[in-house]
Order: sequence, then C-alpha cells, then structure tokens
Amino acid sequence: MLDRRGFIGAGGRLAAGGTALTMLPGTLAAQGAGTPDDMTVLRGALGLHPGLYRYNSPREIEAGLVCLETALARAETRADRFVAIQRFLSAIRCGHTQCNFYNQSDALTAELFDRPTRVPFAFAWLGDAMVVTADLSGTGKLAPGTRIITLNGLPVSDILYRLLPLTRADGHNDAKRRVQLEMRNTDRFDYFDIYQGLLLPPEGGVTRLTAQRPDGSEFAAEFPAIGLAARQAAITVPEDDGKTTPLWTWEMRGDVAVLTMPTWVMYNTRWDWQGWLDERLASLSGARGLVVDLRDNEGGNECGNAILSRLTDKDIQFPGYRQLVRFRETPTALDPFLDTWDRSFRKMGVGASDVGGGFYQLPGQSEETDVIPARSPRLSAPVAALISPVCSSATFSFARRAKESGLVQLFGETSGGNLRGINGGAYFFVRLPQSGIEFDVPLIGYYPAAPQPDAGVDPDVFIPRTIADIAAGRDACMAAAIDWAMRG
Repeated sequence: MLDRRGFIGAGGRLAAGGTALTMLPGTLAAQGAGTPDDMTVLRGALGLHPGLYRYNSPREIEAGLVCLETALARAETRADRFVAIQRFLSAIRCGHTQCNFYNQSDALTAELFDRPTRVPFAFAWLGDAMVVTADLSGTGKLAPGTRIITLNGLPVSDILYRLLPLTRADGHNDAKRRVQLEMRNTDRFDYFDIYQGLLLPPEGGVTRLTAQRPDGSEFAAEFPAIGLAARQAAITVPEDDGKTTPLWTWEMRGDVAVLTMPTWVMYNTRWDWQGWLDERLASLSGARGLVVDLRDNEGGNECGNAILSRLTDKDIQFPGYRQLVRFRETPTALDPFLDTWDRSFRKMGVGASDVGGGFYQLPGQSEETDVIPARSPRLSAPVAALISPVCSSATFSFARRAKESGLVQLFGETSGGNLRGINGGAYFFVRLPQSGIEFDVPLIGYYPAAPQPDAGVDPDVFIPRTIADIAAGRDACMAAAIDWAMRG
C-alpha cells in the first residue's frame, strides 16, 4: 500500500566529496548462499536511490551507515532496530524515504504500533507549543486552544526535539518535520503516535499532563492512554472504501465554492474523481470564486492539473526537470528483497542516457519544458488554494506550479517538499531479511536546470495558525481566501 505521496518534484545538485556508495551484484553474492544481513541489503538498496547525495556528501552517508551498523549490532529488540533505521533514513533528507508504517507486515504492525500509548487529544505545533485542536478524551477537559506544558513529566519542547530526527522531509524544510509530529486525526498511523509510543511511552498506560486553558488558568490531569483501534475510529478524513464514495467535498459558501481535498491518493479507487471534479467545475459559471483546501493533503496523483488546465486558454509551460535514475537494471541478488507494483521498474535505466555522476536520464524526458494542456470550458472566476507544510509531494508540485503560473492565489503557510529537489515517481519497498522491517526507496530524482533554494513554496498571503484562532474555532486562512475571491 502506498502512503500519501505524489510523483513529481524539483531537484538539486549532487554533493561532492568522499566515495559514492555503489551496489554491485557481487556484493550480496559475496556472503555466500545464505541470507544476507540487513545492512547488506540496506546498502544495496540505497545504491539505487537518486537523491542519496542531494543533501549529504558520500562521506557523510558512509559515516551514517557505520553508525547505523553499530546501532543495529547493539539493538536488543525489533523496536530498537526500527528506530535506528528510521533515524538514519531521516538524515538522507528525502521526504519519500522512510520505514513506511503502511507497508509493514501485520506481525510488525501489531508488535510496534498497536500499543495503548497514544495521547487522548489531537494537537498542532505552533513553534514549540503543543496546542490542543480536538479533545478525544470524552471528558471535556481539553478544550481546543489548551496549551500542553508537560507530557508524562517532560516539557513538550523536549519531546518535540527528541522526535524530530525521526521524521521525513526534503532538504532542510523543518516545517514539514514539525507538522509530521502533529496529531491531526487524519491518518491511520501518525508519526507522533508511533515514535512517542516507542521511545517515550506513558507509564502504566496513563497519560499525565499539565496544561494551560485558553483563559490562562493552569491544571494537571490524567487520562487513560489510547490504543490503535480507538485512534483509528476517530479519524476525520474518509478513506477509500474501494467503492465509489467521493473522497472530496464541495460546498457553496455564499457565492464562493469551497473544494476540500484531503487526499489525492487515487491509485486504486473506483471513484470517478475526474468526472466528479469536471461536473462541479462546470457549475462555477455563476460563482464569484473557488477556494481549494489542500492543507491536510500530502499528495498522491496529479489531480491538481485538472484544475490548472481550466484556468487559461493556452497550454501552460513550466521549466522542465531532468528525470534521473542511478541504475540500468537492479542486481539479481537484490531482487528478492525489492517489492513494487510494476516489474518494469527493475529495468528502469535500460535505454537511459549516461549523463555522468552516476546518473542516467530516462529516455523521452525533455529538459526544456513541462506542459499542462489547456482544457475547456475555461474558468474565469478567481481561484485560491490553501496550503500548509503537509503539502509535500503532488500538492507541493501543484503549489509550485500555481506560484510560477500566477493562476492561483496561495494562502496559508509554506509548503512541504523542496524547490531544490524531491524524489519519487516509482518506488521499491525494501524488506530487510533479518528484522522484517520495510523501508521505501524512491527511484526517480527530479533535477532542475538552474539552482533552487532549499525551501518549500511560500504562499502569496501568509496566514499562520494561532492559539486564539484554534480556541475560537476560527479558520482565518479560509476566511481570508473567501474574502479575496469575493473581491476578485
């Protein structure tokens, strides 16, 4: 199963220094007929990674691998190994390289994730402040806007900085790392739930906290910690049920249409999302504007192109990005440990052009332009999109294109992803033979023709979340976008 992710991105430059990691067929075979160890397979799989040296030098990666090998040798439990591997993968600074919660075996999921350790509230990080956004305790004691001061005896800022090195993000876009450690009640598995449970579990299954109410008064409280089933029962975003149930909502707020799109993961859906969207976009002729809410949407398919294509009479051209891979064919000895949905990925680099530096450019991929064909009827009403650090894959791509084209006004906070580079397009799901732990390796690196900043996409109108807005149930970002559309 794929996590929420998309397939297009920008790139960066290969870091220099040290000796590049390579994966030769003989590396695995040299261990003999027996099963290779986790480190051998992990090193081999990383030899396929197109962004391994985008933000690290070869020497830095090798030093990290040596530390990981030591950590694995000392690990006493599978939980220790899981954390150690994720800590190393996070240092690669690729938002699509991770021990993917959704791709682990049932046995590992039950062992590591199904623990009664979860906090009984949803929350956001505003700087170093943990702010309650929803009370899931059933007690009414944790009103939205409540600031948690300590959790299980630790200042919450200490917890944040202990867990940040386990998150995934592209480059140095730390806003994405921080938002990953929120509990937004939108995913079946959350980073904070998993790693707080593994590293800082509450004693005796009881969550103890001190907090400050929105009125400034402070209090202490204890709550039973929440298990996996209870957490998943409270999810607020619809999951694909394999039927034709819409995953998006459309509503009119006065004369402005609001399209809420919490996911673009449409790989296996039977829902005709394109027909659904076309029908509603066609109804906009009498509306003053359209607001697209992507703040909880990490990515998936390139659904945003269906909106951009309606905003102009001419095809939209963007600067092209080279699509680079690190291999022609996967080593035969490594193949048993690589799972994917398309066998052709194993020969992805066959026919690709050697462009130096250990990279091959995929055939038929232009360096000059990236085009979205115009479609009719054209939408004449102004269009706004709400973005946040969650937007880091296909939604990052949409935000970048919206900003470059000027066709969409962006509101909210800086996106996830990175203008200097993300990796994706195709994946191997690597199953380590000793521990059974899975991690994802993206296969295509997207590299721009000109240097780009190590940052996400900034909105046109920056509207950060505040404790006061959360406490009052106010959506200042949505209100500003609707007001802009009405005036447009």
